[in-house]
Amino acid sequence: MARMTAARAAVEILKRESVTHAFGVPGAAINPFYKALKEAGGIGHALARHVEGASHMAEGYTRTHPGNIGVCIGTSGPAGTDMITGLYSATGDSIPILCITGQAPTAVIHKEDFQAVDIAAIATPVTKMAVTVLEAAQVPGVFQQAFHLMRSGRPGPVLIDLPIDVQLTEIEFDPDTYEPLPVYKPYATRAQIEKAFALLNAAERPLIIAGGGVINADACERLVEFAELTGVPVIPTLMGWGAIPDDHELNAGMVGLQTSHRYGNATFLESDFVLGIGNRWANRHTGRLDVYTRGRKFVHVDIEPTQIGKIFAPDYGIASDAGAALELFVEVAKELKGDGLLPDRSGWAASAQERKATLRRRTHFDDIPIKPQRVYEEMNRAFGPETRYVTTIGLSQIAGAQMLHVYRPRHWINCGQAGPLGWTVPAALGVATADPDAQVVALSGDYDFQFMIEELAVGAQHRIPYVHVLVNNSYLGLIRQAQLGLGIDFQVNLEFENLNSPELGVYGVDHVKVAEGLGCKAIRVTDPNELGAAFEEARKLAAEHRVPVVVEAILERVTNISMSTTADIGNVVEFEEVATEPWHAPTSV
Repeated sequence: MARMTAARAAVEILKRESVTHAFGVPGAAINPFYKALKEAGGIGHALARHVEGASHMAEGYTRTHPGNIGVCIGTSGPAGTDMITGLYSATGDSIPILCITGQAPTAVIHKEDFQAVDIAAIATPVTKMAVTVLEAAQVPGVFQQAFHLMRSGRPGPVLIDLPIDVQLTEIEFDPDTYEPLPVYKPYATRAQIEKAFALLNAAERPLIIAGGGVINADACERLVEFAELTGVPVIPTLMGWGAIPDDHELNAGMVGLQTSHRYGNATFLESDFVLGIGNRWANRHTGRLDVYTRGRKFVHVDIEPTQIGKIFAPDYGIASDAGAALELFVEVAKELKGDGLLPDRSGWAASAQERKATLRRRTHFDDIPIKPQRVYEEMNRAFGPETRYVTTIGLSQIAGAQMLHVYRPRHWINCGQAGPLGWTVPAALGVATADPDAQVVALSGDYDFQFMIEELAVGAQHRIPYVHVLVNNSYLGLIRQAQLGLGIDFQVNLEFENLNSPELGVYGVDHVKVAEGLGCKAIRVTDPNELGAAFEEARKLAAEHRVPVVVEAILERVTNISMSTTADIGNVVEFEEVATEPWHAPTSV
């Protein structure tokens, strides 16, 4: 048997669980782990500028490829509490990340030692497991269990807290005979799928709702095959966007209060049956449940049994991994089609495409300052179907979801449930680390961008190139719009006259200077007709210098983006004029 420190055993397990990259911030209580990381080799590491940033980098890394698990590392006390937001974000979106923290020596953990905090207790509500390991011999088993839990059932994050003396203790461990534990997932039965099919076949206007679970299961090809066999239109959720290409004839658009399409909501309201696969009926998707559920039956397939019936009771529920369920759905569909027992859905699908062709939002405006819709139009022109978009929250994300196009799974990488400001920069760095040859394009409003702007230095230091589109109206745009119903406009304006950059007027922070000061490149655009050239230049600069490149679009101060003000998907307010001519929305699908 080999003898090594518990910290070295942990690193050897990471390597055998296919971990190749980590993100973190070293410190006294985690330095033995960092020593092991250095001596073992084989795992790249990016030094974050904020430990929360490291957790979001790990999220972006996980979300990029099937099977990836991002790892974030921090010292004791505040490093762990800083990463709680990342753990919350990961658990809300079913994203497996491993958070490793250092801890005070076991003898003084409960004696108010410097930076000693019960991080396992703090992290428990937002993880699948959070544990402080008090016995060095347990370290291999705890790490083995962590990977098993992260991958089994509904994926999610784990936190392992390692006291410094535990890290330094030598144990017997043989890395060469280590084996990951088998992954557990529930599987639908043939009888369950046949019952769901009976409900589907009885419907006249059925829809499939494809959630993030379809992408997590790497089952998008099976989803498309199932839709094509049955002729049933598909509504991707925000987390499932890309599961079916935007230009597919059965893509019916997104539904919801905010990140939705006019045609998606209209088609949903015409439906009489909904098959939800790998989705969680998020409130921004459903809005008022009486409106959402009225006049239609529901079948819900989800990997987590307790998700079924959590928001509303479906007519039938199936606890299953989305991929396993879709394999059976395809199998049964082929049999029924061969027997001529599948209804003809061509008329219903054609009506969805008719709405998609006519119910569009206008994007083409020549106004100065720039209207945000024009930014997304030019992004559609500049960035092709291979682009991986990364974004989190705000009017920028909502408008982006309404107007951008996504054609492949894991090419819309969005923090859905938590939506923390500041997520976008570090997450984009994680995505670009996981796929260094990809065209990664981040999208932020000015406030999201400012929250963790320091992480741009990580991209400069470690040569992680990507393009960051920054739409700047010097406002908390989404909160300002939400305050309309209260009749206020309070503490949401970010404008001030920057003494060092008077050319900005009241737009305040000089993002170009800050980005350049952090070692990156930046371009400011004030004319909509210059956006395309700026995006092209940004791509060239990123490729040449291997650093993040920021394109800042100076927007009009106030734009109200389409959304419901009554939580009713049938009552979405179009604050701007809609498209009535082809040139109003020239890049729409």
